[in-house]
Amino acid sequence: MIYAISDLHGYPLEKFKKLLEKAKFSEDDFLYILGDVIDRNGDGGVEMLCWLLEQPNVQLILGNHEAMLLSCEFVFDEITNESVEAMNTEKVELLSNYMFNGGDLTLSYLRELNKTSPETVSDILDYLHDAPLYEAVTVGENDFLLVHAGLGNFSPDKKISDYSSHDLIWSRPRLDEEYYDDIITVLGHTPTMHYGTMYKGKIIKTKTWINIDVGTGFGQEPILLRLDDFKEFQL
Repeated sequence: MIYAISDLHGYPLEKFKKLLEKAKFSEDDFLYILGDVIDRNGDGGVEMLCWLLEQPNVQLILGNHEAMLLSCEFVFDEITNESVEAMNTEKVELLSNYMFNGGDLTLSYLRELNKTSPETVSDILDYLHDAPLYEAVTVGENDFLLVHAGLGNFSPDKKISDYSSHDLIWSRPRLDEEYYDDIITVLGHTPTMHYGTMYKGKIIKTKTWINIDVGTGFGQEPILLRLDDFKEFQL
């Protein structure tokens, strides 16, 4: 069985494991997390990142929050005269933007972890650098494109590899926007409640795409979607 979930934003790892248990997720199954496991709540997703390092059947797809963290990885460098001099305006703006988007929590916990286990922080950053921007999978008779945010500047004749990272991790499709008619695009990034209060805490399914960001970063319980039969699991 193939599962997908998105935008956990610091959701407690123990609760997440209970959700997997509810779905009877096993070592024979595979889970795709469509980005944004970090920031905003709890420990900022640091425990989740440590867990992901050890999971052979779970794949994180890069989200915009992970990308923002990577743009600020210079904060883990040793403080020297050279590193202070290298703190230019661009780096200050990157850090300010990340903090504004809820990154202060994750950075705080990662800094603490860096004091006791810098190798773990290094492994986490390497893991995020290796995270793909999208995955194409076939489940049963359906072809799926799994991506964090959608397909910005979409064209049906455009190769997926031709989309920029910004297109894939920052775009927000309109409800009436259509993607590939022979591929189901599964995405997150935009909490479904932003499309209207009637979608609060619910998955949105359109003709060509499914949004599974149900607003966990804003207090909603996440929904785990099984791609084999589109069954939804929630605590």
